[in-house]
Amino acid sequence: MAGPHLRVTSVTVAAAHPKALGAFYSRLLGWPVAAEDPPAPDAPPDGGWVQLRPPEGEIGPTLNIEYDRQYQRPVWPSRKGEQTASQHLDIHVEDLDVAVAWAVEQGAGLDEFQPQDAVRVMRDPDGHPFCLFT
Repeated sequence: MAGPHLRVTSVTVAAAHPKALGAFYSRLLGWPVAAEDPPAPDAPPDGGWVQLRPPEGEIGPTLNIEYDRQYQRPVWPSRKGEQTASQHLDIHVEDLDVAVAWAVEQGAGLDEFQPQDAVRVMRDPDGHPFCLFT
């Protein structure tokens, strides 16, 4: 029996500050904020939910960023007993040095651990790792 047609449409990331993180990824990727929900009544002012979509003509899933009251900055590489990064974004770039400089200018940090020559592990302002690669 053939399975149903399934299509990944978005990736959702938990964050302590979704609006600020959405603004960071919007600047970094050049993606517009497509939708936004205000924080719940018991959430802080920078809680809520933000959705980014690729610009017209680009292909890719949407990126949703949602408030998580219990969010903890992940460690990577993982260490026993600590909050780990269970997923990360891989972002293709043409020039690694230029892309790293751009990411840092937008508010990212270069991670201490760099396991590959053609990849740079970065950290977004909420501590999620993401990889720039050629």
